[in-house]
Amino acid sequence: MDAYGRVIDYLRISVTDRCNERCLYCMPEGYKGWARKADHLTAQEIVQVVAATCEMGFRKFRLTGGEPLLRPDIVEIARSIWELTGVQALGISTNGTRLAACARELKQAGVRSVNISLDALTPSVYRKITGGDISAVLQGIDAARDAGFETVKLNCVLMRGVNETEILPLLRFAGEHGMPLRFIELMPLTRQDVLREDSFFPIGDAKQLIDEEYGELVPEPSYRPGHGPARYYRVEATGGRVGFIGALTTPDFCGTCNKLRLTADGKLRPCLGRHGEIDLMPALRRDGDLLESVREAILNKPENHEFSGCYEPGRPMTAIGG
Repeated sequence: MDAYGRVIDYLRISVTDRCNERCLYCMPEGYKGWARKADHLTAQEIVQVVAATCEMGFRKFRLTGGEPLLRPDIVEIARSIWELTGVQALGISTNGTRLAACARELKQAGVRSVNISLDALTPSVYRKITGGDISAVLQGIDAARDAGFETVKLNCVLMRGVNETEILPLLRFAGEHGMPLRFIELMPLTRQDVLREDSFFPIGDAKQLIDEEYGELVPEPSYRPGHGPARYYRVEATGGRVGFIGALTTPDFCGTCNKLRLTADGKLRPCLGRHGEIDLMPALRRDGDLLESVREAILNKPENHEFSGCYEPGRPMTAIGG
């Protein structure tokens, strides 16, 4: 438990800061942080950290990046984590472009849920946001459904003037395929100036757009297809479910935060929206006290993020972990 009475039992694990796409909200132009490859955790070190957190009561884990499927040993990492005593939930977040080739292997290795980034369905809009090809993502979504994961969720980051016209098509697509869709407010995780008035699209506006098309959304507070902060609604006209993550406009957004983040270069980060980190490398490579480092991270977990206060990111989202 942290200093604010929150039970911290969820670790998001960035296995790499490399990515094969360059999303506008995640990776600044010219970022080459992965050039310092020697700093990155080995598979054994990742599992060692997870084992330590299990000893302290962590039960929920998610593999992220960058793009985690770029690591050739990702299946082995997943399997080793799933075999640890105490692990109750293991998920992975991916852009989906490489998922078709390994979805079944990941399922067999213990991964139970998959979050797939899908910021647009229109190929030209998708390419503008990510620099990538949506056809590979759609193949990955099909493979994930066929593999039989307990949950396959879609994530869309809202950007005014870029993809607000994709909201209703994405909602229809998700409903037709029986997958929860989450709309996420843009956060200043590449540069502070991404939160201009002409680029920020709040979740309230997305809700209003959906209400006008399909009627009022029905709150479903008991629906929990994951362990994150999304608040879900049912779209009665389609039978689908939509979640909203409003880090900037939800007043009590951090009140139930239950997570720490492990970066690919071995830092334990108590909060996505603050700069503080605990370096685990001394404990991992020089026989330090790993459990004490995890305790320190929990004790240093702040009450709230600083996104609303002209937050200037120290390093981009791809280097922190999704």
